[in-house]
Amino acid sequence: QVPLVESGGGSVQAGGSLRLACLTSEHIDRNYAMAWFRSGPGKDREFVAAIKRGGTTTYLADSVKGRFTVSRDNAKNTMYLQMNSLFPEDTAVYHCAAGRGVITSSTRVPTAYSYWGQGTQVTVSS
Repeated sequence: QVPLVESGGGSVQAGGSLRLACLTSEHIDRNYAMAWFRSGPGKDREFVAAIKRGGTTTYLADSVKGRFTVSRDNAKNTMYLQMNSLFPEDTAVYHCAAGRGVITSSTRVPTAYSYWGQGTQVTVSS
């Protein structure tokens, strides 16, 4: 059973919006911190956003601050990434991740997360 499944990717023009969702399984409970990372052609996996298990503390990469919002609904086992004012450079495969016991200093580090989804493609055209 795949513990994380992303949805909501697609193709939009610059300035448009998309909302990604990450559905978790019962195995990934509210005690897990969750995050979004993205990977583009020729680029390493890049931190985008994270949300702590309580859902009130969030972190955003500087490149997306003011445009993206991360949230989670623990009752629905789902994390969201609202992406507004998209740029062509936001084009990437977006992956959600979950980790237990992720400390603040490791929030932006991929290796801090144990579970990963397959990813959803986001393409932004100019």
